[in-house]
Amino acid sequence: MRIHIYDTTLRDGEQTPGVHFGVTQKLDIARRLAKTGVDVIEAGFPASSPGDREAVRAVSEASGRGELGDTVVSALARMIPADIDAAADAVSPAKRKRLHIFIATSDIHLENKLRITRDECLERIRACTAYGRELGAFDEIEFSAEDATRSDFDFLCEAVRTAVEEGAGIVNVPDTVGYTTPAEFQEILIRLRGRVPGGWRMSVHCHNDLGMATANSLAAAECGAEQIECTVNGLGERAGNAAMEEIVMALKVRRDAIRCDGDELTCGIVTREITETSRLVASLSGVPVQPNKAVVGQNAFAHASGIHQHGVMAARGTYEIMNPEDLGLNANTIVLGKLSGRHAFADRVAQMGYSLDTAGIDATFARFKEIADKKSVLTDDDLRAIVGEYLDSLEGKYYLDTFQIQSGNHIRAMALVSLSAKDPSDPAKEPEVITEAAPGEGPVDAAFNAVNRIAGADGGRVELVSYGITAVTEGTDALGEARVKITDTASGTTYTGRGVSTDVIKASIKAYLGAINKWERMKR
Repeated sequence: MRIHIYDTTLRDGEQTPGVHFGVTQKLDIARRLAKTGVDVIEAGFPASSPGDREAVRAVSEASGRGELGDTVVSALARMIPADIDAAADAVSPAKRKRLHIFIATSDIHLENKLRITRDECLERIRACTAYGRELGAFDEIEFSAEDATRSDFDFLCEAVRTAVEEGAGIVNVPDTVGYTTPAEFQEILIRLRGRVPGGWRMSVHCHNDLGMATANSLAAAECGAEQIECTVNGLGERAGNAAMEEIVMALKVRRDAIRCDGDELTCGIVTREITETSRLVASLSGVPVQPNKAVVGQNAFAHASGIHQHGVMAARGTYEIMNPEDLGLNANTIVLGKLSGRHAFADRVAQMGYSLDTAGIDATFARFKEIADKKSVLTDDDLRAIVGEYLDSLEGKYYLDTFQIQSGNHIRAMALVSLSAKDPSDPAKEPEVITEAAPGEGPVDAAFNAVNRIAGADGGRVELVSYGITAVTEGTDALGEARVKITDTASGTTYTGRGVSTDVIKASIKAYLGAINKWERMKR
């Protein structure tokens, strides 16, 4: 039996705190997902914002141009006619179009969030599913019963039956809060299939709050679910979603054990594209993959124990259950240096999944040459950091001009920072250079305080939530990548930023500026 992979990185994955994909970023990820072989791309939630509607339309236009092959483009909508209209408009250029409508069916959601009765819920399902079908704008309709695993089972069956009768051909049963267990989930799905007649296809969408999203998804496939919804790297709100790479490799490696009625379960994912897809999403989302992450973490094929090392050298199968080559880890990696030309740089960036225009290539190549003068060779990880930093800086108001730091073990740190400030209403106007000095508990703290004064983020308006810096590659000339999260203390909204440099203070300031620029842009 073939399992359809429904990727929701661009919609549910974007709900990760601090993550925001621009239109260009969504297009880059969508192209890479299609190359990886996903069956459906959930491009976004068009009614949620004009930006999301624009992004879904851009992905749909790419589909219409043949850039995504036969991959279906899906748009999310609530049980509201205006939402369905927005979805219809956004996906209209796509080659294959799906409407994904949802409503909560658990009593805790009906009573406390929606404040409607069960009968009102059923009426919304009936009316809006019929409305979506009658529009004639979609090739297929998927219905999701939000918080299905905590819903009253009899009412869940009524909700699904209503959606199916009105034209929903796919029914998604989400474990919205990661509450269920594999055995319990299977019982729900088997009983639901037996209770609701028709030729509808079953889908599941599992969250990872208790660390069981992948296990629950695979358990669902074993009892007949034909579609699994997931995200690259397990991105998503709270503890995230079921990770696409874990599901796919489990189906491949344990095809002897993970079966449905004795039949082997397969999917259309090209596994050698998984690593590159994971790295692109990590770069564009600003959320790094934890080192010990299953399948795609940097330690997934690392062996520190002497006994393990000896075993792997004698025979890989002693400690490796997957072949690195199956995940694309044997791909040719061009190592670039200061003598490399613009063409080689642009070609490698394109191979990695980034679509930069001429201005973007010019800017990132200039940054590459600047760093190459200080660093002997640059790897793919360095290039991802450079391109990611550039993408974060787009439409930013403030850019680092110069900085000076005074620090020592017997004096309080002092930073003098100069920023170039663009006028967002007049991009052609020459930027103004603004300089501020500020003290701090250390050089980084002082520099951040100076930036706050320039940007008007001082006085408790912004709180630094997290800060960290890591070496992108090894060696004393390694590129340092700094990442920060800040929170607007008034709204509670979180913004992320990153910066790269062989100078860790410079990387830190650029990362902080990335977050400040997002905060400042949202205020506008």
